[in-house]
Amino acid sequence: MTNLSGTNLNNGAAVGPQGEGRESPSRFPKYQAYKNSGVEWLGEVPNDWLVKRYKQVFSERGERSLDGSEELMSVSAYYGVKPRAETLDEGDHLSRAESLEGYKICRENDLVMNIMLAWNRGLGFAWQDGIVSPAYSVFHVIDGSTPKYLDYLVRSDEVIRYFKAYSAGVIDSRLRLYPETFGRLYVAIPPVAEQTQIARFLDHETARIDALIEEQQRLIDLLKEKRQAVISHAVTKGLDPTVPMKDSGVEWLGEVPAHWTVTKLKFMTDQVVDCPHETPIYDPDGDYLVIRTADIDQGVLKPEQMYRLDREQYIHRTRRMGLEKNDVVYSREGERWGHAALIPQDDLYALGQRMMQLRVCGSVCPEFFMYQLNSVTTYRQGEVDTVGATAPHVNISTVINYCLMRPPIAEQREISQYLSKTLGGLDCLLGESLEMKGLLQERRSALISAAVTGKIDVRGWQPPASTQAAETAVAEAV
Repeated sequence: MTNLSGTNLNNGAAVGPQGEGRESPSRFPKYQAYKNSGVEWLGEVPNDWLVKRYKQVFSERGERSLDGSEELMSVSAYYGVKPRAETLDEGDHLSRAESLEGYKICRENDLVMNIMLAWNRGLGFAWQDGIVSPAYSVFHVIDGSTPKYLDYLVRSDEVIRYFKAYSAGVIDSRLRLYPETFGRLYVAIPPVAEQTQIARFLDHETARIDALIEEQQRLIDLLKEKRQAVISHAVTKGLDPTVPMKDSGVEWLGEVPAHWTVTKLKFMTDQVVDCPHETPIYDPDGDYLVIRTADIDQGVLKPEQMYRLDREQYIHRTRRMGLEKNDVVYSREGERWGHAALIPQDDLYALGQRMMQLRVCGSVCPEFFMYQLNSVTTYRQGEVDTVGATAPHVNISTVINYCLMRPPIAEQREISQYLSKTLGGLDCLLGESLEMKGLLQERRSALISAAVTGKIDVRGWQPPASTQAAETAVAEAV
């Protein structure tokens, strides 16, 4: 955990026009006086804050729905608590009301906790009445504290780590924060007026940071879209805009260079190997790396995050065929299905679950082949298998019958060199935007943690004059 007091999270980097979003915790003053909380993880807290157990702040609510007609609420690490209907994709449907009988009632300003995911921020305050899963816990505030402040508090990084430390279970996927345990844990609570001020401060500052994060995300999306367009155009139209074209005979492909051949993937490869359908046994001290779907992006492997294997597991995972330099690996399941990358060296990598290995024949440039697999035109062919699927999955029979372009080998190499250079520039910009987004998210989390744990004093904070005028106008209108 970053030491929030005295640490400048900005590191001098501008994060928007005139360095917007630079509000790191070190910018704000500390309280004049602190006291020992008597609780190790809390350390020192402001003098007038009270150290309580959560059971002195909350009481569990035990009401149940009689007919399931109330609004069904959803709990998420990303957005807290909101109506389930607002989280559904188009075409999804809510459970029928009669199946929701006996669900737990939550009232406006109640804390809702998924006890199985509290350690991963699976909790938050409900801002309207509704019902939640019987497996969740619901608490109402009993000490007069401000729900908005408490929402920031219980979802802050430091408190979430505290919850995880006291959750029961051997591995993360089985951790539980039971209501009795939650009630015994300690928390430092400021006076109510101060809670309101902290919540007001965080509403304003996080809104500003969120706007900058959205701005970076729009740029990231545009760069990814541009990247895809560059790849797809190069591998289906070539680099010479004056070359004669012909009808490809494939509806979604349209016209292609007249001297190119339209063929199928199976005729461009010597070997197509699926992964062993079993989870590897990992060894953190192993010398070999296993490629999972999480370890691949379009044209990029991420060895720094890969799990490791020992020699025995490596031999077992590569018993069908070892991965060699310039083999292409392809993800055919999950969120990253359709992503392909090149193997950079022999005798190091093995296939993880849901991965494929493809070795091209001699008249095919591996880089060009990899770029084609990452193109929109190829992705659309695989989408046929994924329509309506809860977990996207592309069948091998579909993959080997992808329609691909086969220019002369010299032209394949020329296109690959062009894409390597052009995408390098785009990837540099993309990396900068992703890094900036990450810094903004880190700053947001640090600011929240610093405010709700008393590391910074925002009692004297006031929003800019323009914001105050807007708030006054809204209040008068109401």
